[in-house]
Amino acid sequence: MRVLVVEDEAKIAAFLKRGLEENTYVVDVANDGEEGYEWARTFTYDVIILDIMLPKMDGIELCKRLRRDSNSANIIMLTARHTVDDRITGLDAGADDYLVKPFAFGELLARLRAVQRRSSDQPRTTTLSAGDLTLDLVKHSAVRDGQTIDLSAKEFALLEMLMRHPNQVLSRTLIAEHVWGYDFYNQSNVVDVYIRYLRRKIDDPFETKLIQTVRGMGYKLTDDETN
Repeated sequence: MRVLVVEDEAKIAAFLKRGLEENTYVVDVANDGEEGYEWARTFTYDVIILDIMLPKMDGIELCKRLRRDSNSANIIMLTARHTVDDRITGLDAGADDYLVKPFAFGELLARLRAVQRRSSDQPRTTTLSAGDLTLDLVKHSAVRDGQTIDLSAKEFALLEMLMRHPNQVLSRTLIAEHVWGYDFYNQSNVVDVYIRYLRRKIDDPFETKLIQTVRGMGYKLTDDETN
């Protein structure tokens, strides 16, 4: 999942970026409202975590502009304000959820999962399955044929993307942008390297191979009924 954090307090922004990346999210950070608007207009995000009190353009105005532009990203407002009127203002501006500072990081993760489940194009589940492989999105665990598979954060994010699009060919460019972000695509073989890592863990020990290479196009994940 790609996330944009718009937060002017450097320590909070760094904390959010580090914590989200540790939980397999791809994160960009903007430090003021105008920068956040440019990021959101240029790139596609699943979720925007948006502080209300921002320089140059406050979070309420930024949220309104994004919705006027038909930006469909889920928006979670962050603010030190906690009155009912403040929450109503944020939600009326187009936010999908509202989190009051200070908050537990675990609660933010739960809100991210909740807005993702509410999105019409996302499955309303916390697990993904393909054949005898199951991915638990809450526990960040993978199990195949009863065996727990240890995955790094990037391996998990890559496998999640493949499993969210079963039997669909995903290009290397698309995978790189959604799993590593735009700064990483200059490493042209990073996708192939991590596909090999995944295959060693989820395919090599098993008779049925789930990850398929589509020559000249990319990769896809199939279940055991389509092999």
